[in-house]
Amino acid sequence: MFARDIGIDLGTANVLIHVKGKGIVLNEPSVVAMDRNTGKVLEVGEEARRMVGRTPGNIEAIRPLKDGVIADFDVTEAMLKHFINKINVRGFLSKPRMLICCPTNITKVEQKAIKEAAEKSGGKRVFLEEEPKVAAIGAGMDIFQPSGNMVVDIGGGTTDVAVLSMGDIVTASSIKMAGDKFDHEILQYIKKQYKLLIGERTAEDIKVNVATVFPDSRNEEIDIRGRDMVSGLPRTITVYTKEIETALTEAVSVIVQSAKQVLERTPPELSADIIDRGIILTGGGAMLHGIDQLLAEELKVPVLVAEEPMNCVAKGTGIMLENIDKLPKTNIV
Repeated sequence: MFARDIGIDLGTANVLIHVKGKGIVLNEPSVVAMDRNTGKVLEVGEEARRMVGRTPGNIEAIRPLKDGVIADFDVTEAMLKHFINKINVRGFLSKPRMLICCPTNITKVEQKAIKEAAEKSGGKRVFLEEEPKVAAIGAGMDIFQPSGNMVVDIGGGTTDVAVLSMGDIVTASSIKMAGDKFDHEILQYIKKQYKLLIGERTAEDIKVNVATVFPDSRNEEIDIRGRDMVSGLPRTITVYTKEIETALTEAVSVIVQSAKQVLERTPPELSADIIDRGIILTGGGAMLHGIDQLLAEELKVPVLVAEEPMNCVAKGTGIMLENIDKLPKTNIV
């Protein structure tokens, strides 16, 4: 039996794996739970995520990727190994070829780290591809024509903004402002405003259930629990959409600014195409309520959220795997 080619969206928040001929077979959080004393990996993925902020002193739930790049090499390798064994794609005597996505402004050293982690976890040949390009393909954009397409991929650690034409990136920008940063801003706001300490998971719940970034487009409330900073005791408060909108204003304006800068550097002919075609939003952050309306208002261009935005990069790797032999040799690191 031959090994199947696989595409990996190695994200800061989630890892998605696409197997050639099978589609997306794995979608799990990029979290590893380890025993500090022995260095042994206890759980990976969803089981490990449940432990975040809820473990005894000797167990640590680690997120080995930070801002779209590898922060802890050994843990990343262990995580990839676990996921690849889980989906069982190795052949009897052959190893799978891997296509991995990375942010646009990644350095040669960081590329090498991703490549080595993938090879050690069982890859035969490793191809690296830029995330916004793969996201655009996965969102159904035809980027191989001589016309402008713009994609804003808001992930967990980075937001990649790119204008594509003729199958390549014309102008791009990658910033470390994305889903994790939104959670952090919410967490800090609750701490400052209510003197209440909450965890990452509670902050994420607030983001999903009540947050918006476009004025007056949502009106929800949520009860959250945390630890009172004054008394040290558990306390419940109610949080409203309006205040979370205020908490996220600054973070979201950075993304808007980045998109504006990319448009400013775009050749005029391609800018004209973008007005016709609109901008596509991909990545988990595209599901943040009101972000499409905000970008459309600020950039004066139609903005559409891709279908299943979280799966766009993984879907795109699937399409590229079909043509893996045609990929330019420069992509093999």
